[in-house]
Amino acid sequence: MSDSILRDKAKQFARETVFFCRRWKDYGVEYVLIKQLLKSGTSVGANVHEAQYAQGEKDFISKLEIALKECNEADFWLELIGDTTDRSKQECDQMRLKCVELRRMLVSSVRTMKSKLNNE
Repeated sequence: MSDSILRDKAKQFARETVFFCRRWKDYGVEYVLIKQLLKSGTSVGANVHEAQYAQGEKDFISKLEIALKECNEADFWLELIGDTTDRSKQECDQMRLKCVELRRMLVSSVRTMKSKLNNE
């Protein structure tokens, strides 16, 4: 899985989450919302990266499913931040689109791996 598109996208999303959280913290968004987004958004990348070193296919699927859950959580925090701030929602919406793209890739990867396991 090294140098995979999914891994690159997950790492890019994690980096962008860090920068997003730094900016929005300075805008006065509640600390707890920023902290939750930072944890879930970076966890996506960490779990996809960890999947590269999985101890078999079931462990690989498990890591990707955790990344998927974290991706869903990050989307929730982005939506909530966008809904509770006076600032333009455009940046939140752009991040949410990246989150949706990553989520689709994760769902596809999990389905592919589960299908492969079931056909063996």
